[in-house]
Amino acid sequence: MKTIDAIMNRHSYRGKYRNEKIPREDLLLIGEAGLAAPSGCNKQTTSLIIVDDQEILKKLHQVIIPHIGESAPAMICVLTRRIYAYRDRCFAVQDYAAAIENMLLAIVELGYQSCWIEGHITDTDRIGEKMAQILQVPENYELVAFLPIGVALEEISSPEKLSSSQRMWFNGFDHCEF
Repeated sequence: MKTIDAIMNRHSYRGKYRNEKIPREDLLLIGEAGLAAPSGCNKQTTSLIIVDDQEILKKLHQVIIPHIGESAPAMICVLTRRIYAYRDRCFAVQDYAAAIENMLLAIVELGYQSCWIEGHITDTDRIGEKMAQILQVPENYELVAFLPIGVALEEISSPEKLSSSQRMWFNGFDHCEF
Protein backbone atom coordinates (compact mmCIF):
# COMPACT_ATOMS: atom_id res chain seq x y z
CA MET A 1 0.00 0.00 0.00
CA LYS A 2 1.27 3.48 -0.78
CA THR A 3 1.61 5.87 2.14
CA ILE A 4 -0.97 8.24 0.67
CA ASP A 5 -3.45 5.33 0.41
CA ALA A 6 -2.92 4.43 4.06
CA ILE A 7 -3.51 8.08 5.01
CA MET A 8 -6.71 8.33 2.98
CA ASN A 9 -8.03 4.92 4.15
CA ARG A 10 -7.34 5.37 7.87
CA HIS A 11 -10.46 5.87 9.97
CA SER A 12 -11.18 5.47 13.66
CA TYR A 13 -12.70 2.03 14.12
CA ARG A 14 -14.84 1.59 17.23
CA GLY A 15 -16.53 -1.70 16.30
CA LYS A 16 -15.89 -5.29 17.30
CA TYR A 17 -12.80 -7.19 16.22
CA ARG A 18 -12.37 -10.72 14.90
CA ASN A 19 -10.93 -13.20 17.34
CA GLU A 20 -7.66 -13.54 15.38
CA LYS A 21 -4.28 -13.39 17.03
CA ILE A 22 -2.00 -10.74 15.56
CA PRO A 23 1.51 -11.98 14.74
CA ARG A 24 4.12 -10.47 17.03
CA GLU A 25 6.20 -9.42 14.03
CA ASP A 26 3.27 -7.21 12.93
CA LEU A 27 2.94 -5.74 16.42
CA LEU A 28 6.67 -5.07 16.55
CA LEU A 29 6.57 -3.40 13.13
CA ILE A 30 3.69 -1.18 14.26
CA GLY A 31 5.60 -0.26 17.43
CA GLU A 32 8.78 0.46 15.46
CA ALA A 33 6.78 2.72 13.14
CA GLY A 34 5.64 4.66 16.21
CA LEU A 35 9.12 4.99 17.63
CA ALA A 36 10.40 6.19 14.22
CA ALA A 37 8.24 9.33 14.50
CA PRO A 38 9.89 12.71 14.85
CA SER A 39 10.56 13.91 18.38
CA GLY A 40 11.04 17.52 19.49
CA CYS A 41 14.77 18.15 19.96
CA ASN A 42 15.17 14.35 19.75
CA LYS A 43 14.15 13.97 23.41
CA GLN A 44 12.28 10.73 22.53
CA THR A 45 9.63 11.20 25.21
CA THR A 46 7.36 8.44 23.85
CA SER A 47 7.53 4.79 24.92
CA LEU A 48 5.19 1.89 24.21
CA ILE A 49 3.86 -1.23 25.87
CA ILE A 50 2.51 -3.80 23.43
CA VAL A 51 -0.07 -6.07 25.05
CA ASP A 52 -1.11 -9.36 23.43
CA ASP A 53 -1.51 -11.52 26.54
CA GLN A 54 -5.24 -12.20 26.90
CA GLU A 55 -5.18 -12.24 30.72
CA ILE A 56 -3.50 -8.83 30.88
CA LEU A 57 -5.94 -7.50 28.26
CA LYS A 58 -8.84 -8.69 30.45
CA LYS A 59 -7.40 -6.86 33.47
CA LEU A 60 -6.95 -3.69 31.45
CA HIS A 61 -10.47 -3.83 30.07
CA GLN A 62 -11.88 -4.14 33.58
CA VAL A 63 -10.72 -0.56 34.26
CA ILE A 64 -11.43 0.94 30.79
CA ILE A 65 -14.84 2.59 31.00
CA PRO A 66 -16.65 3.08 28.71
CA HIS A 67 -15.74 -0.29 27.24
CA ILE A 68 -14.04 0.31 23.92
CA GLY A 69 -11.86 -2.04 21.92
CA GLU A 70 -12.42 -4.86 24.37
CA SER A 71 -12.65 -7.49 21.64
CA ALA A 72 -9.33 -6.47 20.08
CA PRO A 73 -6.70 -9.22 20.38
CA ALA A 74 -3.95 -6.68 21.08
CA MET A 75 -3.37 -3.11 22.15
CA ILE A 76 -0.51 -0.68 22.28
CA CYS A 77 -0.35 1.54 25.34
CA VAL A 78 1.36 4.89 24.77
CA LEU A 79 3.54 6.30 27.52
CA THR A 80 5.14 9.71 27.76
CA ARG A 81 7.66 11.47 29.96
CA ARG A 82 7.77 15.23 30.49
CA ILE A 83 11.30 15.99 29.38
CA TYR A 84 12.05 19.64 28.75
CA ALA A 85 13.86 20.31 25.49
CA TYR A 86 14.99 23.82 26.37
CA ARG A 87 13.85 26.56 28.75
CA ASP A 88 10.23 25.67 29.56
CA ARG A 89 9.50 23.88 26.27
CA CYS A 90 8.29 20.28 26.40
CA PHE A 91 7.16 18.52 23.24
CA ALA A 92 5.79 15.34 24.83
CA VAL A 93 2.27 15.80 23.40
CA GLN A 94 3.59 16.45 19.89
CA ASP A 95 5.96 13.49 20.20
CA TYR A 96 3.34 10.94 21.20
CA ALA A 97 0.83 12.36 18.71
CA ALA A 98 3.33 11.82 15.87
CA ALA A 99 4.07 8.31 17.15
CA ILE A 100 0.37 7.45 17.33
CA GLU A 101 -0.30 8.68 13.80
CA ASN A 102 2.63 6.63 12.47
CA MET A 103 1.23 3.55 14.22
CA LEU A 104 -2.30 4.15 12.94
CA LEU A 105 -0.97 4.30 9.37
CA ALA A 106 1.10 1.14 9.86
CA ILE A 107 -1.96 -0.61 11.32
CA VAL A 108 -4.02 0.19 8.21
CA GLU A 109 -1.21 -0.81 5.86
CA LEU A 110 -0.98 -4.21 7.57
CA GLY A 111 -4.72 -4.81 7.19
CA TYR A 112 -5.85 -4.06 10.75
CA GLN A 113 -8.02 -1.37 12.31
CA SER A 114 -7.70 0.77 15.42
CA CYS A 115 -8.80 3.93 17.17
CA TRP A 116 -6.79 6.53 19.07
CA ILE A 117 -8.22 6.30 22.61
CA GLU A 118 -7.03 9.16 24.79
CA GLY A 119 -9.80 11.45 26.08
CA HIS A 120 -11.30 9.36 28.84
CA ILE A 121 -7.93 7.74 29.60
CA THR A 122 -6.45 11.04 30.77
CA ASP A 123 -9.68 12.48 32.20
CA THR A 124 -10.40 12.97 35.90
CA ASP A 125 -11.37 9.31 36.39
CA ARG A 126 -7.65 8.41 36.03
CA ILE A 127 -8.11 5.33 33.84
CA GLY A 128 -4.59 5.76 32.47
CA GLU A 129 -3.19 5.54 35.98
CA LYS A 130 -5.18 2.36 36.66
CA MET A 131 -3.89 0.85 33.42
CA ALA A 132 -0.34 1.91 34.30
CA GLN A 133 -0.60 0.12 37.67
CA ILE A 134 -1.64 -3.11 35.95
CA LEU A 135 1.31 -2.78 33.55
CA GLN A 136 3.76 -1.80 36.33
CA VAL A 137 4.67 1.48 34.66
CA PRO A 138 7.21 3.54 36.66
CA GLU A 139 5.93 6.81 38.18
CA ASN A 140 8.00 9.02 35.86
CA TYR A 141 5.94 7.81 32.87
CA GLU A 142 2.31 8.65 32.13
CA LEU A 143 0.04 6.31 30.18
CA VAL A 144 -1.76 8.77 27.90
CA ALA A 145 -3.47 6.66 25.22
CA PHE A 146 -4.01 3.21 23.85
CA LEU A 147 -4.67 1.71 20.44
CA PRO A 148 -6.78 -1.45 20.23
CA ILE A 149 -5.57 -3.47 17.24
CA GLY A 150 -7.28 -6.18 15.25
CA VAL A 151 -9.13 -7.20 12.12
CA ALA A 152 -12.48 -5.42 11.84
CA LEU A 153 -15.51 -7.63 12.34
CA GLU A 154 -17.96 -4.94 11.28
CA GLU A 155 -18.14 -2.80 8.16
CA ILE A 156 -15.78 0.16 8.21
CA SER A 157 -17.51 3.46 7.58
CA SER A 158 -15.94 6.80 6.82
CA PRO A 159 -17.13 9.87 8.68
CA GLU A 160 -18.28 12.77 6.57
CA LYS A 161 -15.52 15.35 6.20
CA LEU A 162 -15.74 19.00 5.29
CA SER A 163 -14.51 19.74 1.79
CA SER A 164 -10.90 20.77 1.29
CA SER A 165 -12.04 24.21 0.13
CA GLN A 166 -13.57 24.76 3.58
CA ARG A 167 -10.33 23.97 5.42
CA MET A 168 -7.42 24.61 3.09
CA TRP A 169 -6.31 27.66 1.15
CA PHE A 170 -3.42 28.88 -0.98
CA ASN A 171 -1.48 32.04 -0.16
CA GLY A 172 -3.65 33.29 2.69
CA PHE A 173 -6.73 32.49 4.70
CA ASP A 174 -9.91 32.02 2.64
CA HIS A 175 -8.20 32.49 -0.75
CA CYS A 176 -9.75 29.66 -2.74
CA GLU A 177 -7.78 28.59 -5.81
CA PHE A 178 -9.01 25.02 -6.22
